[in-house]
Amino acid sequence: MLLGILVVLCFIPSADVTENKILVAQHPLLIVANRNATLDCNYTYNGTGKEFRASLHKGTDSAVEVCFISWNTTKTSTSSNQEFNCTGDHKKNKVIFNLQNMSASQTDIYFCKIEAMYPPPYVCNEKSNGTVIHVKETPIQTQEPQSAIPLWIMVAMTGVLAFYSVLITAVFINYWQKSKRNMYHQTDYMNMTPRHPPHQKNKGYPSYAPTRDYTAYRSWQP
Repeated sequence: MLLGILVVLCFIPSADVTENKILVAQHPLLIVANRNATLDCNYTYNGTGKEFRASLHKGTDSAVEVCFISWNTTKTSTSSNQEFNCTGDHKKNKVIFNLQNMSASQTDIYFCKIEAMYPPPYVCNEKSNGTVIHVKETPIQTQEPQSAIPLWIMVAMTGVLAFYSVLITAVFINYWQKSKRNMYHQTDYMNMTPRHPPHQKNKGYPSYAPTRDYTAYRSWQP
């Protein structure tokens, strides 16, 4: 009886342990100096799946899904987390994730996940070793504003303004000196209009002649 059981077991085809298995390989380290990173997820799959999904996860526990891409024989779609600027691209046995405008705070370990969605059975890869993406801090460079006017034009304009300033100053000083001389001559002019004695009107003196004050000529008496 035991011999019959052993014979039957020998004729049972053995299961192929490599069937419907996905293996993923990633580079261990990626240095980002220009805020843009390209992460390659190389994979092998020996199944007959027709619909797939690939996603990129951040953190040691893969808690944050950065972005994903899904495709089948006719259609491809991709989506990104709001905190990242990420797109996916599928090629033969490779998924490429492009991350743009990364910041130093996004330095972490990232894992690729490949899933065979359809037809059944569902298959996904075991967790890979991941890729450490190190984003270097980009120093902020301040550029001095460049003057839109050439230097020689500015020098010429400065010279012209200086010339006109000196000219205007000279004209003002000349005018001031002339005005001062005119005022000096006017103070030396004596009023020769005839004056008439007080209380004596209409005796040959013009009506506009002012009254002469004789008290100024009265001799002093003790």
